[in-house]
Amino acid sequence: MHILRHEIQDYPDSLAEQESIVADILAKRTQDTMVLTQHPPSYTIGSSGKMQDILSRRMDGESIAVYETGRGGEVTYHGPGQLICYVLKNIEHEKDLHQHVHRLEEMIIRSLADFSVSASRDSRGIGVWVNGLKIAALGVRCRKWVTFHGIALNIHPNLHHFKGIVPCGMRDAPVTSMFNEGVDVTREAVEERIIHHAQALFISGI
Repeated sequence: MHILRHEIQDYPDSLAEQESIVADILAKRTQDTMVLTQHPPSYTIGSSGKMQDILSRRMDGESIAVYETGRGGEVTYHGPGQLICYVLKNIEHEKDLHQHVHRLEEMIIRSLADFSVSASRDSRGIGVWVNGLKIAALGVRCRKWVTFHGIALNIHPNLHHFKGIVPCGMRDAPVTSMFNEGVDVTREAVEERIIHHAQALFISGI
């Protein structure tokens, strides 16, 4: 799996990059790719999202951009201190998007365990949770069995920005971060563990 890293990307630029990679994978011009990045403060609306779930576009005196996107899921926040993991992968051989989602969650659960954070799935919705609080939001899309979009892990973002939305459509689903769970760690250290587990899950097919 090819790894691309960006320090920060505007959301529209990131989406355009993903569209280009998906086209190249379909044309067999490139291999499966994972993009590791972060975005400026942004609210994104998934295919199940509602504009009314954006409560305020201005938080802490800062204007937050809003983008509609074709990924699954509802409304979420992206910003500095949050690691975005976009996995663009041809799953035609198994044709199982649910398994792909399971692997994305497992990649984060295993990575968090490496930092002594006990995370799990939750019946309230997809993503990764710690003690009833969501630490990673997930939304994917699939085109001709090539996946894109992915999962966003809160390392140390401004959690107050989540108060401007109804995250993932759930008013009773407060969010957390690795920092809030007592782990002060660099993005680079988290990326190293994520890449390690992605290779096992998405290349070996565990």
